[in-house]
Amino acid sequence: MNSRTVTLPAGGADLTGDLAVPPDARAVVLFAHGSGSSRHSPRNRQVAAGLRTAGLGTLLIDLLTEEEEHQDAVTAELRFDIPLLGRRLVAALDWLAREPGTSDLPVVLFGASTGAGAALVAAAQRPDRVRAVVSRGGRPDLAGDALDAVRAPVLLIVGGRDTYVLRLNEEAARRLPGPHSLHVVPGATHLFEEPGALDQVTEAARQWCDERIRAATGR
Repeated sequence: MNSRTVTLPAGGADLTGDLAVPPDARAVVLFAHGSGSSRHSPRNRQVAAGLRTAGLGTLLIDLLTEEEEHQDAVTAELRFDIPLLGRRLVAALDWLAREPGTSDLPVVLFGASTGAGAALVAAAQRPDRVRAVVSRGGRPDLAGDALDAVRAPVLLIVGGRDTYVLRLNEEAARRLPGPHSLHVVPGATHLFEEPGALDQVTEAARQWCDERIRAATGR
């Protein structure tokens, strides 16, 4: 496993991420956190570990700088600045396209909470780079008009007891023009803290990635 901390430029900001690429990786999954979380999110790190065992590389990245995170902790504004987060995800996609070891790999975007909105914005702007999108407890509605331009297959994973977010995902799904699926984890709440809930998220994401990557690459 090639694992390292990386710094990448994004419109005047330097973003920090944790990149891990297993031997013979078939794709790389770029994680977009949201709602005040970071690359240290235990939930996303658990999902990322499960995806790596399936032969997928992962890049967990902080979309805000340390200074911006301190600001956001007070104002809670930047986590909802979807255009900003989307631009920084696009910068991360472009960085992966230049980086030896990932430049030839298809990319899956994995967005949690508000990060899902940013992931869909980035997918709409880089249709040739993004092979699939996965949203975990996400706010795809925050992508706005970008929803209508997403061509990559989209998997929306929502907890069955997260009724408000489930309704928002159902509404967003009706706007997606490309292949999409809504996967409801029974009994799970917004953070999937219930026993076994994150395992179901990981398995659903793994299957979605496998099917889309195999269709795109034959691997």
